Amino acid sequence: MHPMLTTAVKAARKAGSIITRASFDLDRLTVHRKQRADFVSEVDVAAEQAIIRTLRDAYPGHAFHAEESGKSAAEAEHVWIIDPLDGTTNFLHGFPQYCVSIALKHKGVLQQAVVYDPNRNELFTATRGAGAFLNDRRIRVSNNDRFEDALIGTGFPFREFANFDEYLRMFASVAKQTAGIRRPGAAALDLAWVAAGRIDGFWEMGLSPWDMAAGALLVREAGGLIGDFAGEEGWLESGRVVAANAKLFSTLLAAINAR
Repeated sequence: MHPMLTTAVKAARKAGSIITRASFDLDRLTVHRKQRADFVSEVDVAAEQAIIRTLRDAYPGHAFHAEESGKSAAEAEHVWIIDPLDGTTNFLHGFPQYCVSIALKHKGVLQQAVVYDPNRNELFTATRGAGAFLNDRRIRVSNNDRFEDALIGTGFPFREFANFDEYLRMFASVAKQTAGIRRPGAAALDLAWVAAGRIDGFWEMGLSPWDMAAGALLVREAGGLIGDFAGEEGWLESGRVVAANAKLFSTLLAAINAR
């Protein structure tokens, strides 16, 4: 395992143990509402601090782009993109679908990725060019090539409803053509599950970079494709992402773009 990935795994596991400890005492947590249906708990903050401390100790010159603390030194060559708890709303309800997501960009290119699911103790990792792994076992996207047999993940809009009708049109189009749609509620984990072949594809709009960065590298290293709604590279900026195995990617794109 690449030394930077090893450090990221250590950071993710520290965050995971903070999250798991807090999950036994949910009613005592301090929770703030950032905006409608967008929550931050003291656990998000504590987990993020533990991650940044671990990474900063090892790599003092690196910068951070994290959900709760924002950006530091964006012009640095190495930037860690961190979501300490993706699926906060699930976590606060005791709904066991949430994860820690950590990615490293070097000169703008994703190089390392960790998505850690503390409920299942599943550790998804990838290093650029070296494949994707789940708990040390190599993973691949599914080889399903029949859209009518596909299971597709998504995320409902929850903060921004200006595009809700557009989303519902996509939902209807995909639902009518596939075996099913699932909405577990943590985009980083959804992307990791595309990489592991548990779902055949995924799409969502309104995401932030820390929701997507680690999962995107996992998908690519597992042999899948990822793009924005035009199938291009702008997904990290637009927050609109589509991921699937190579056989279904263009079909899923066509389905969400159908008018």
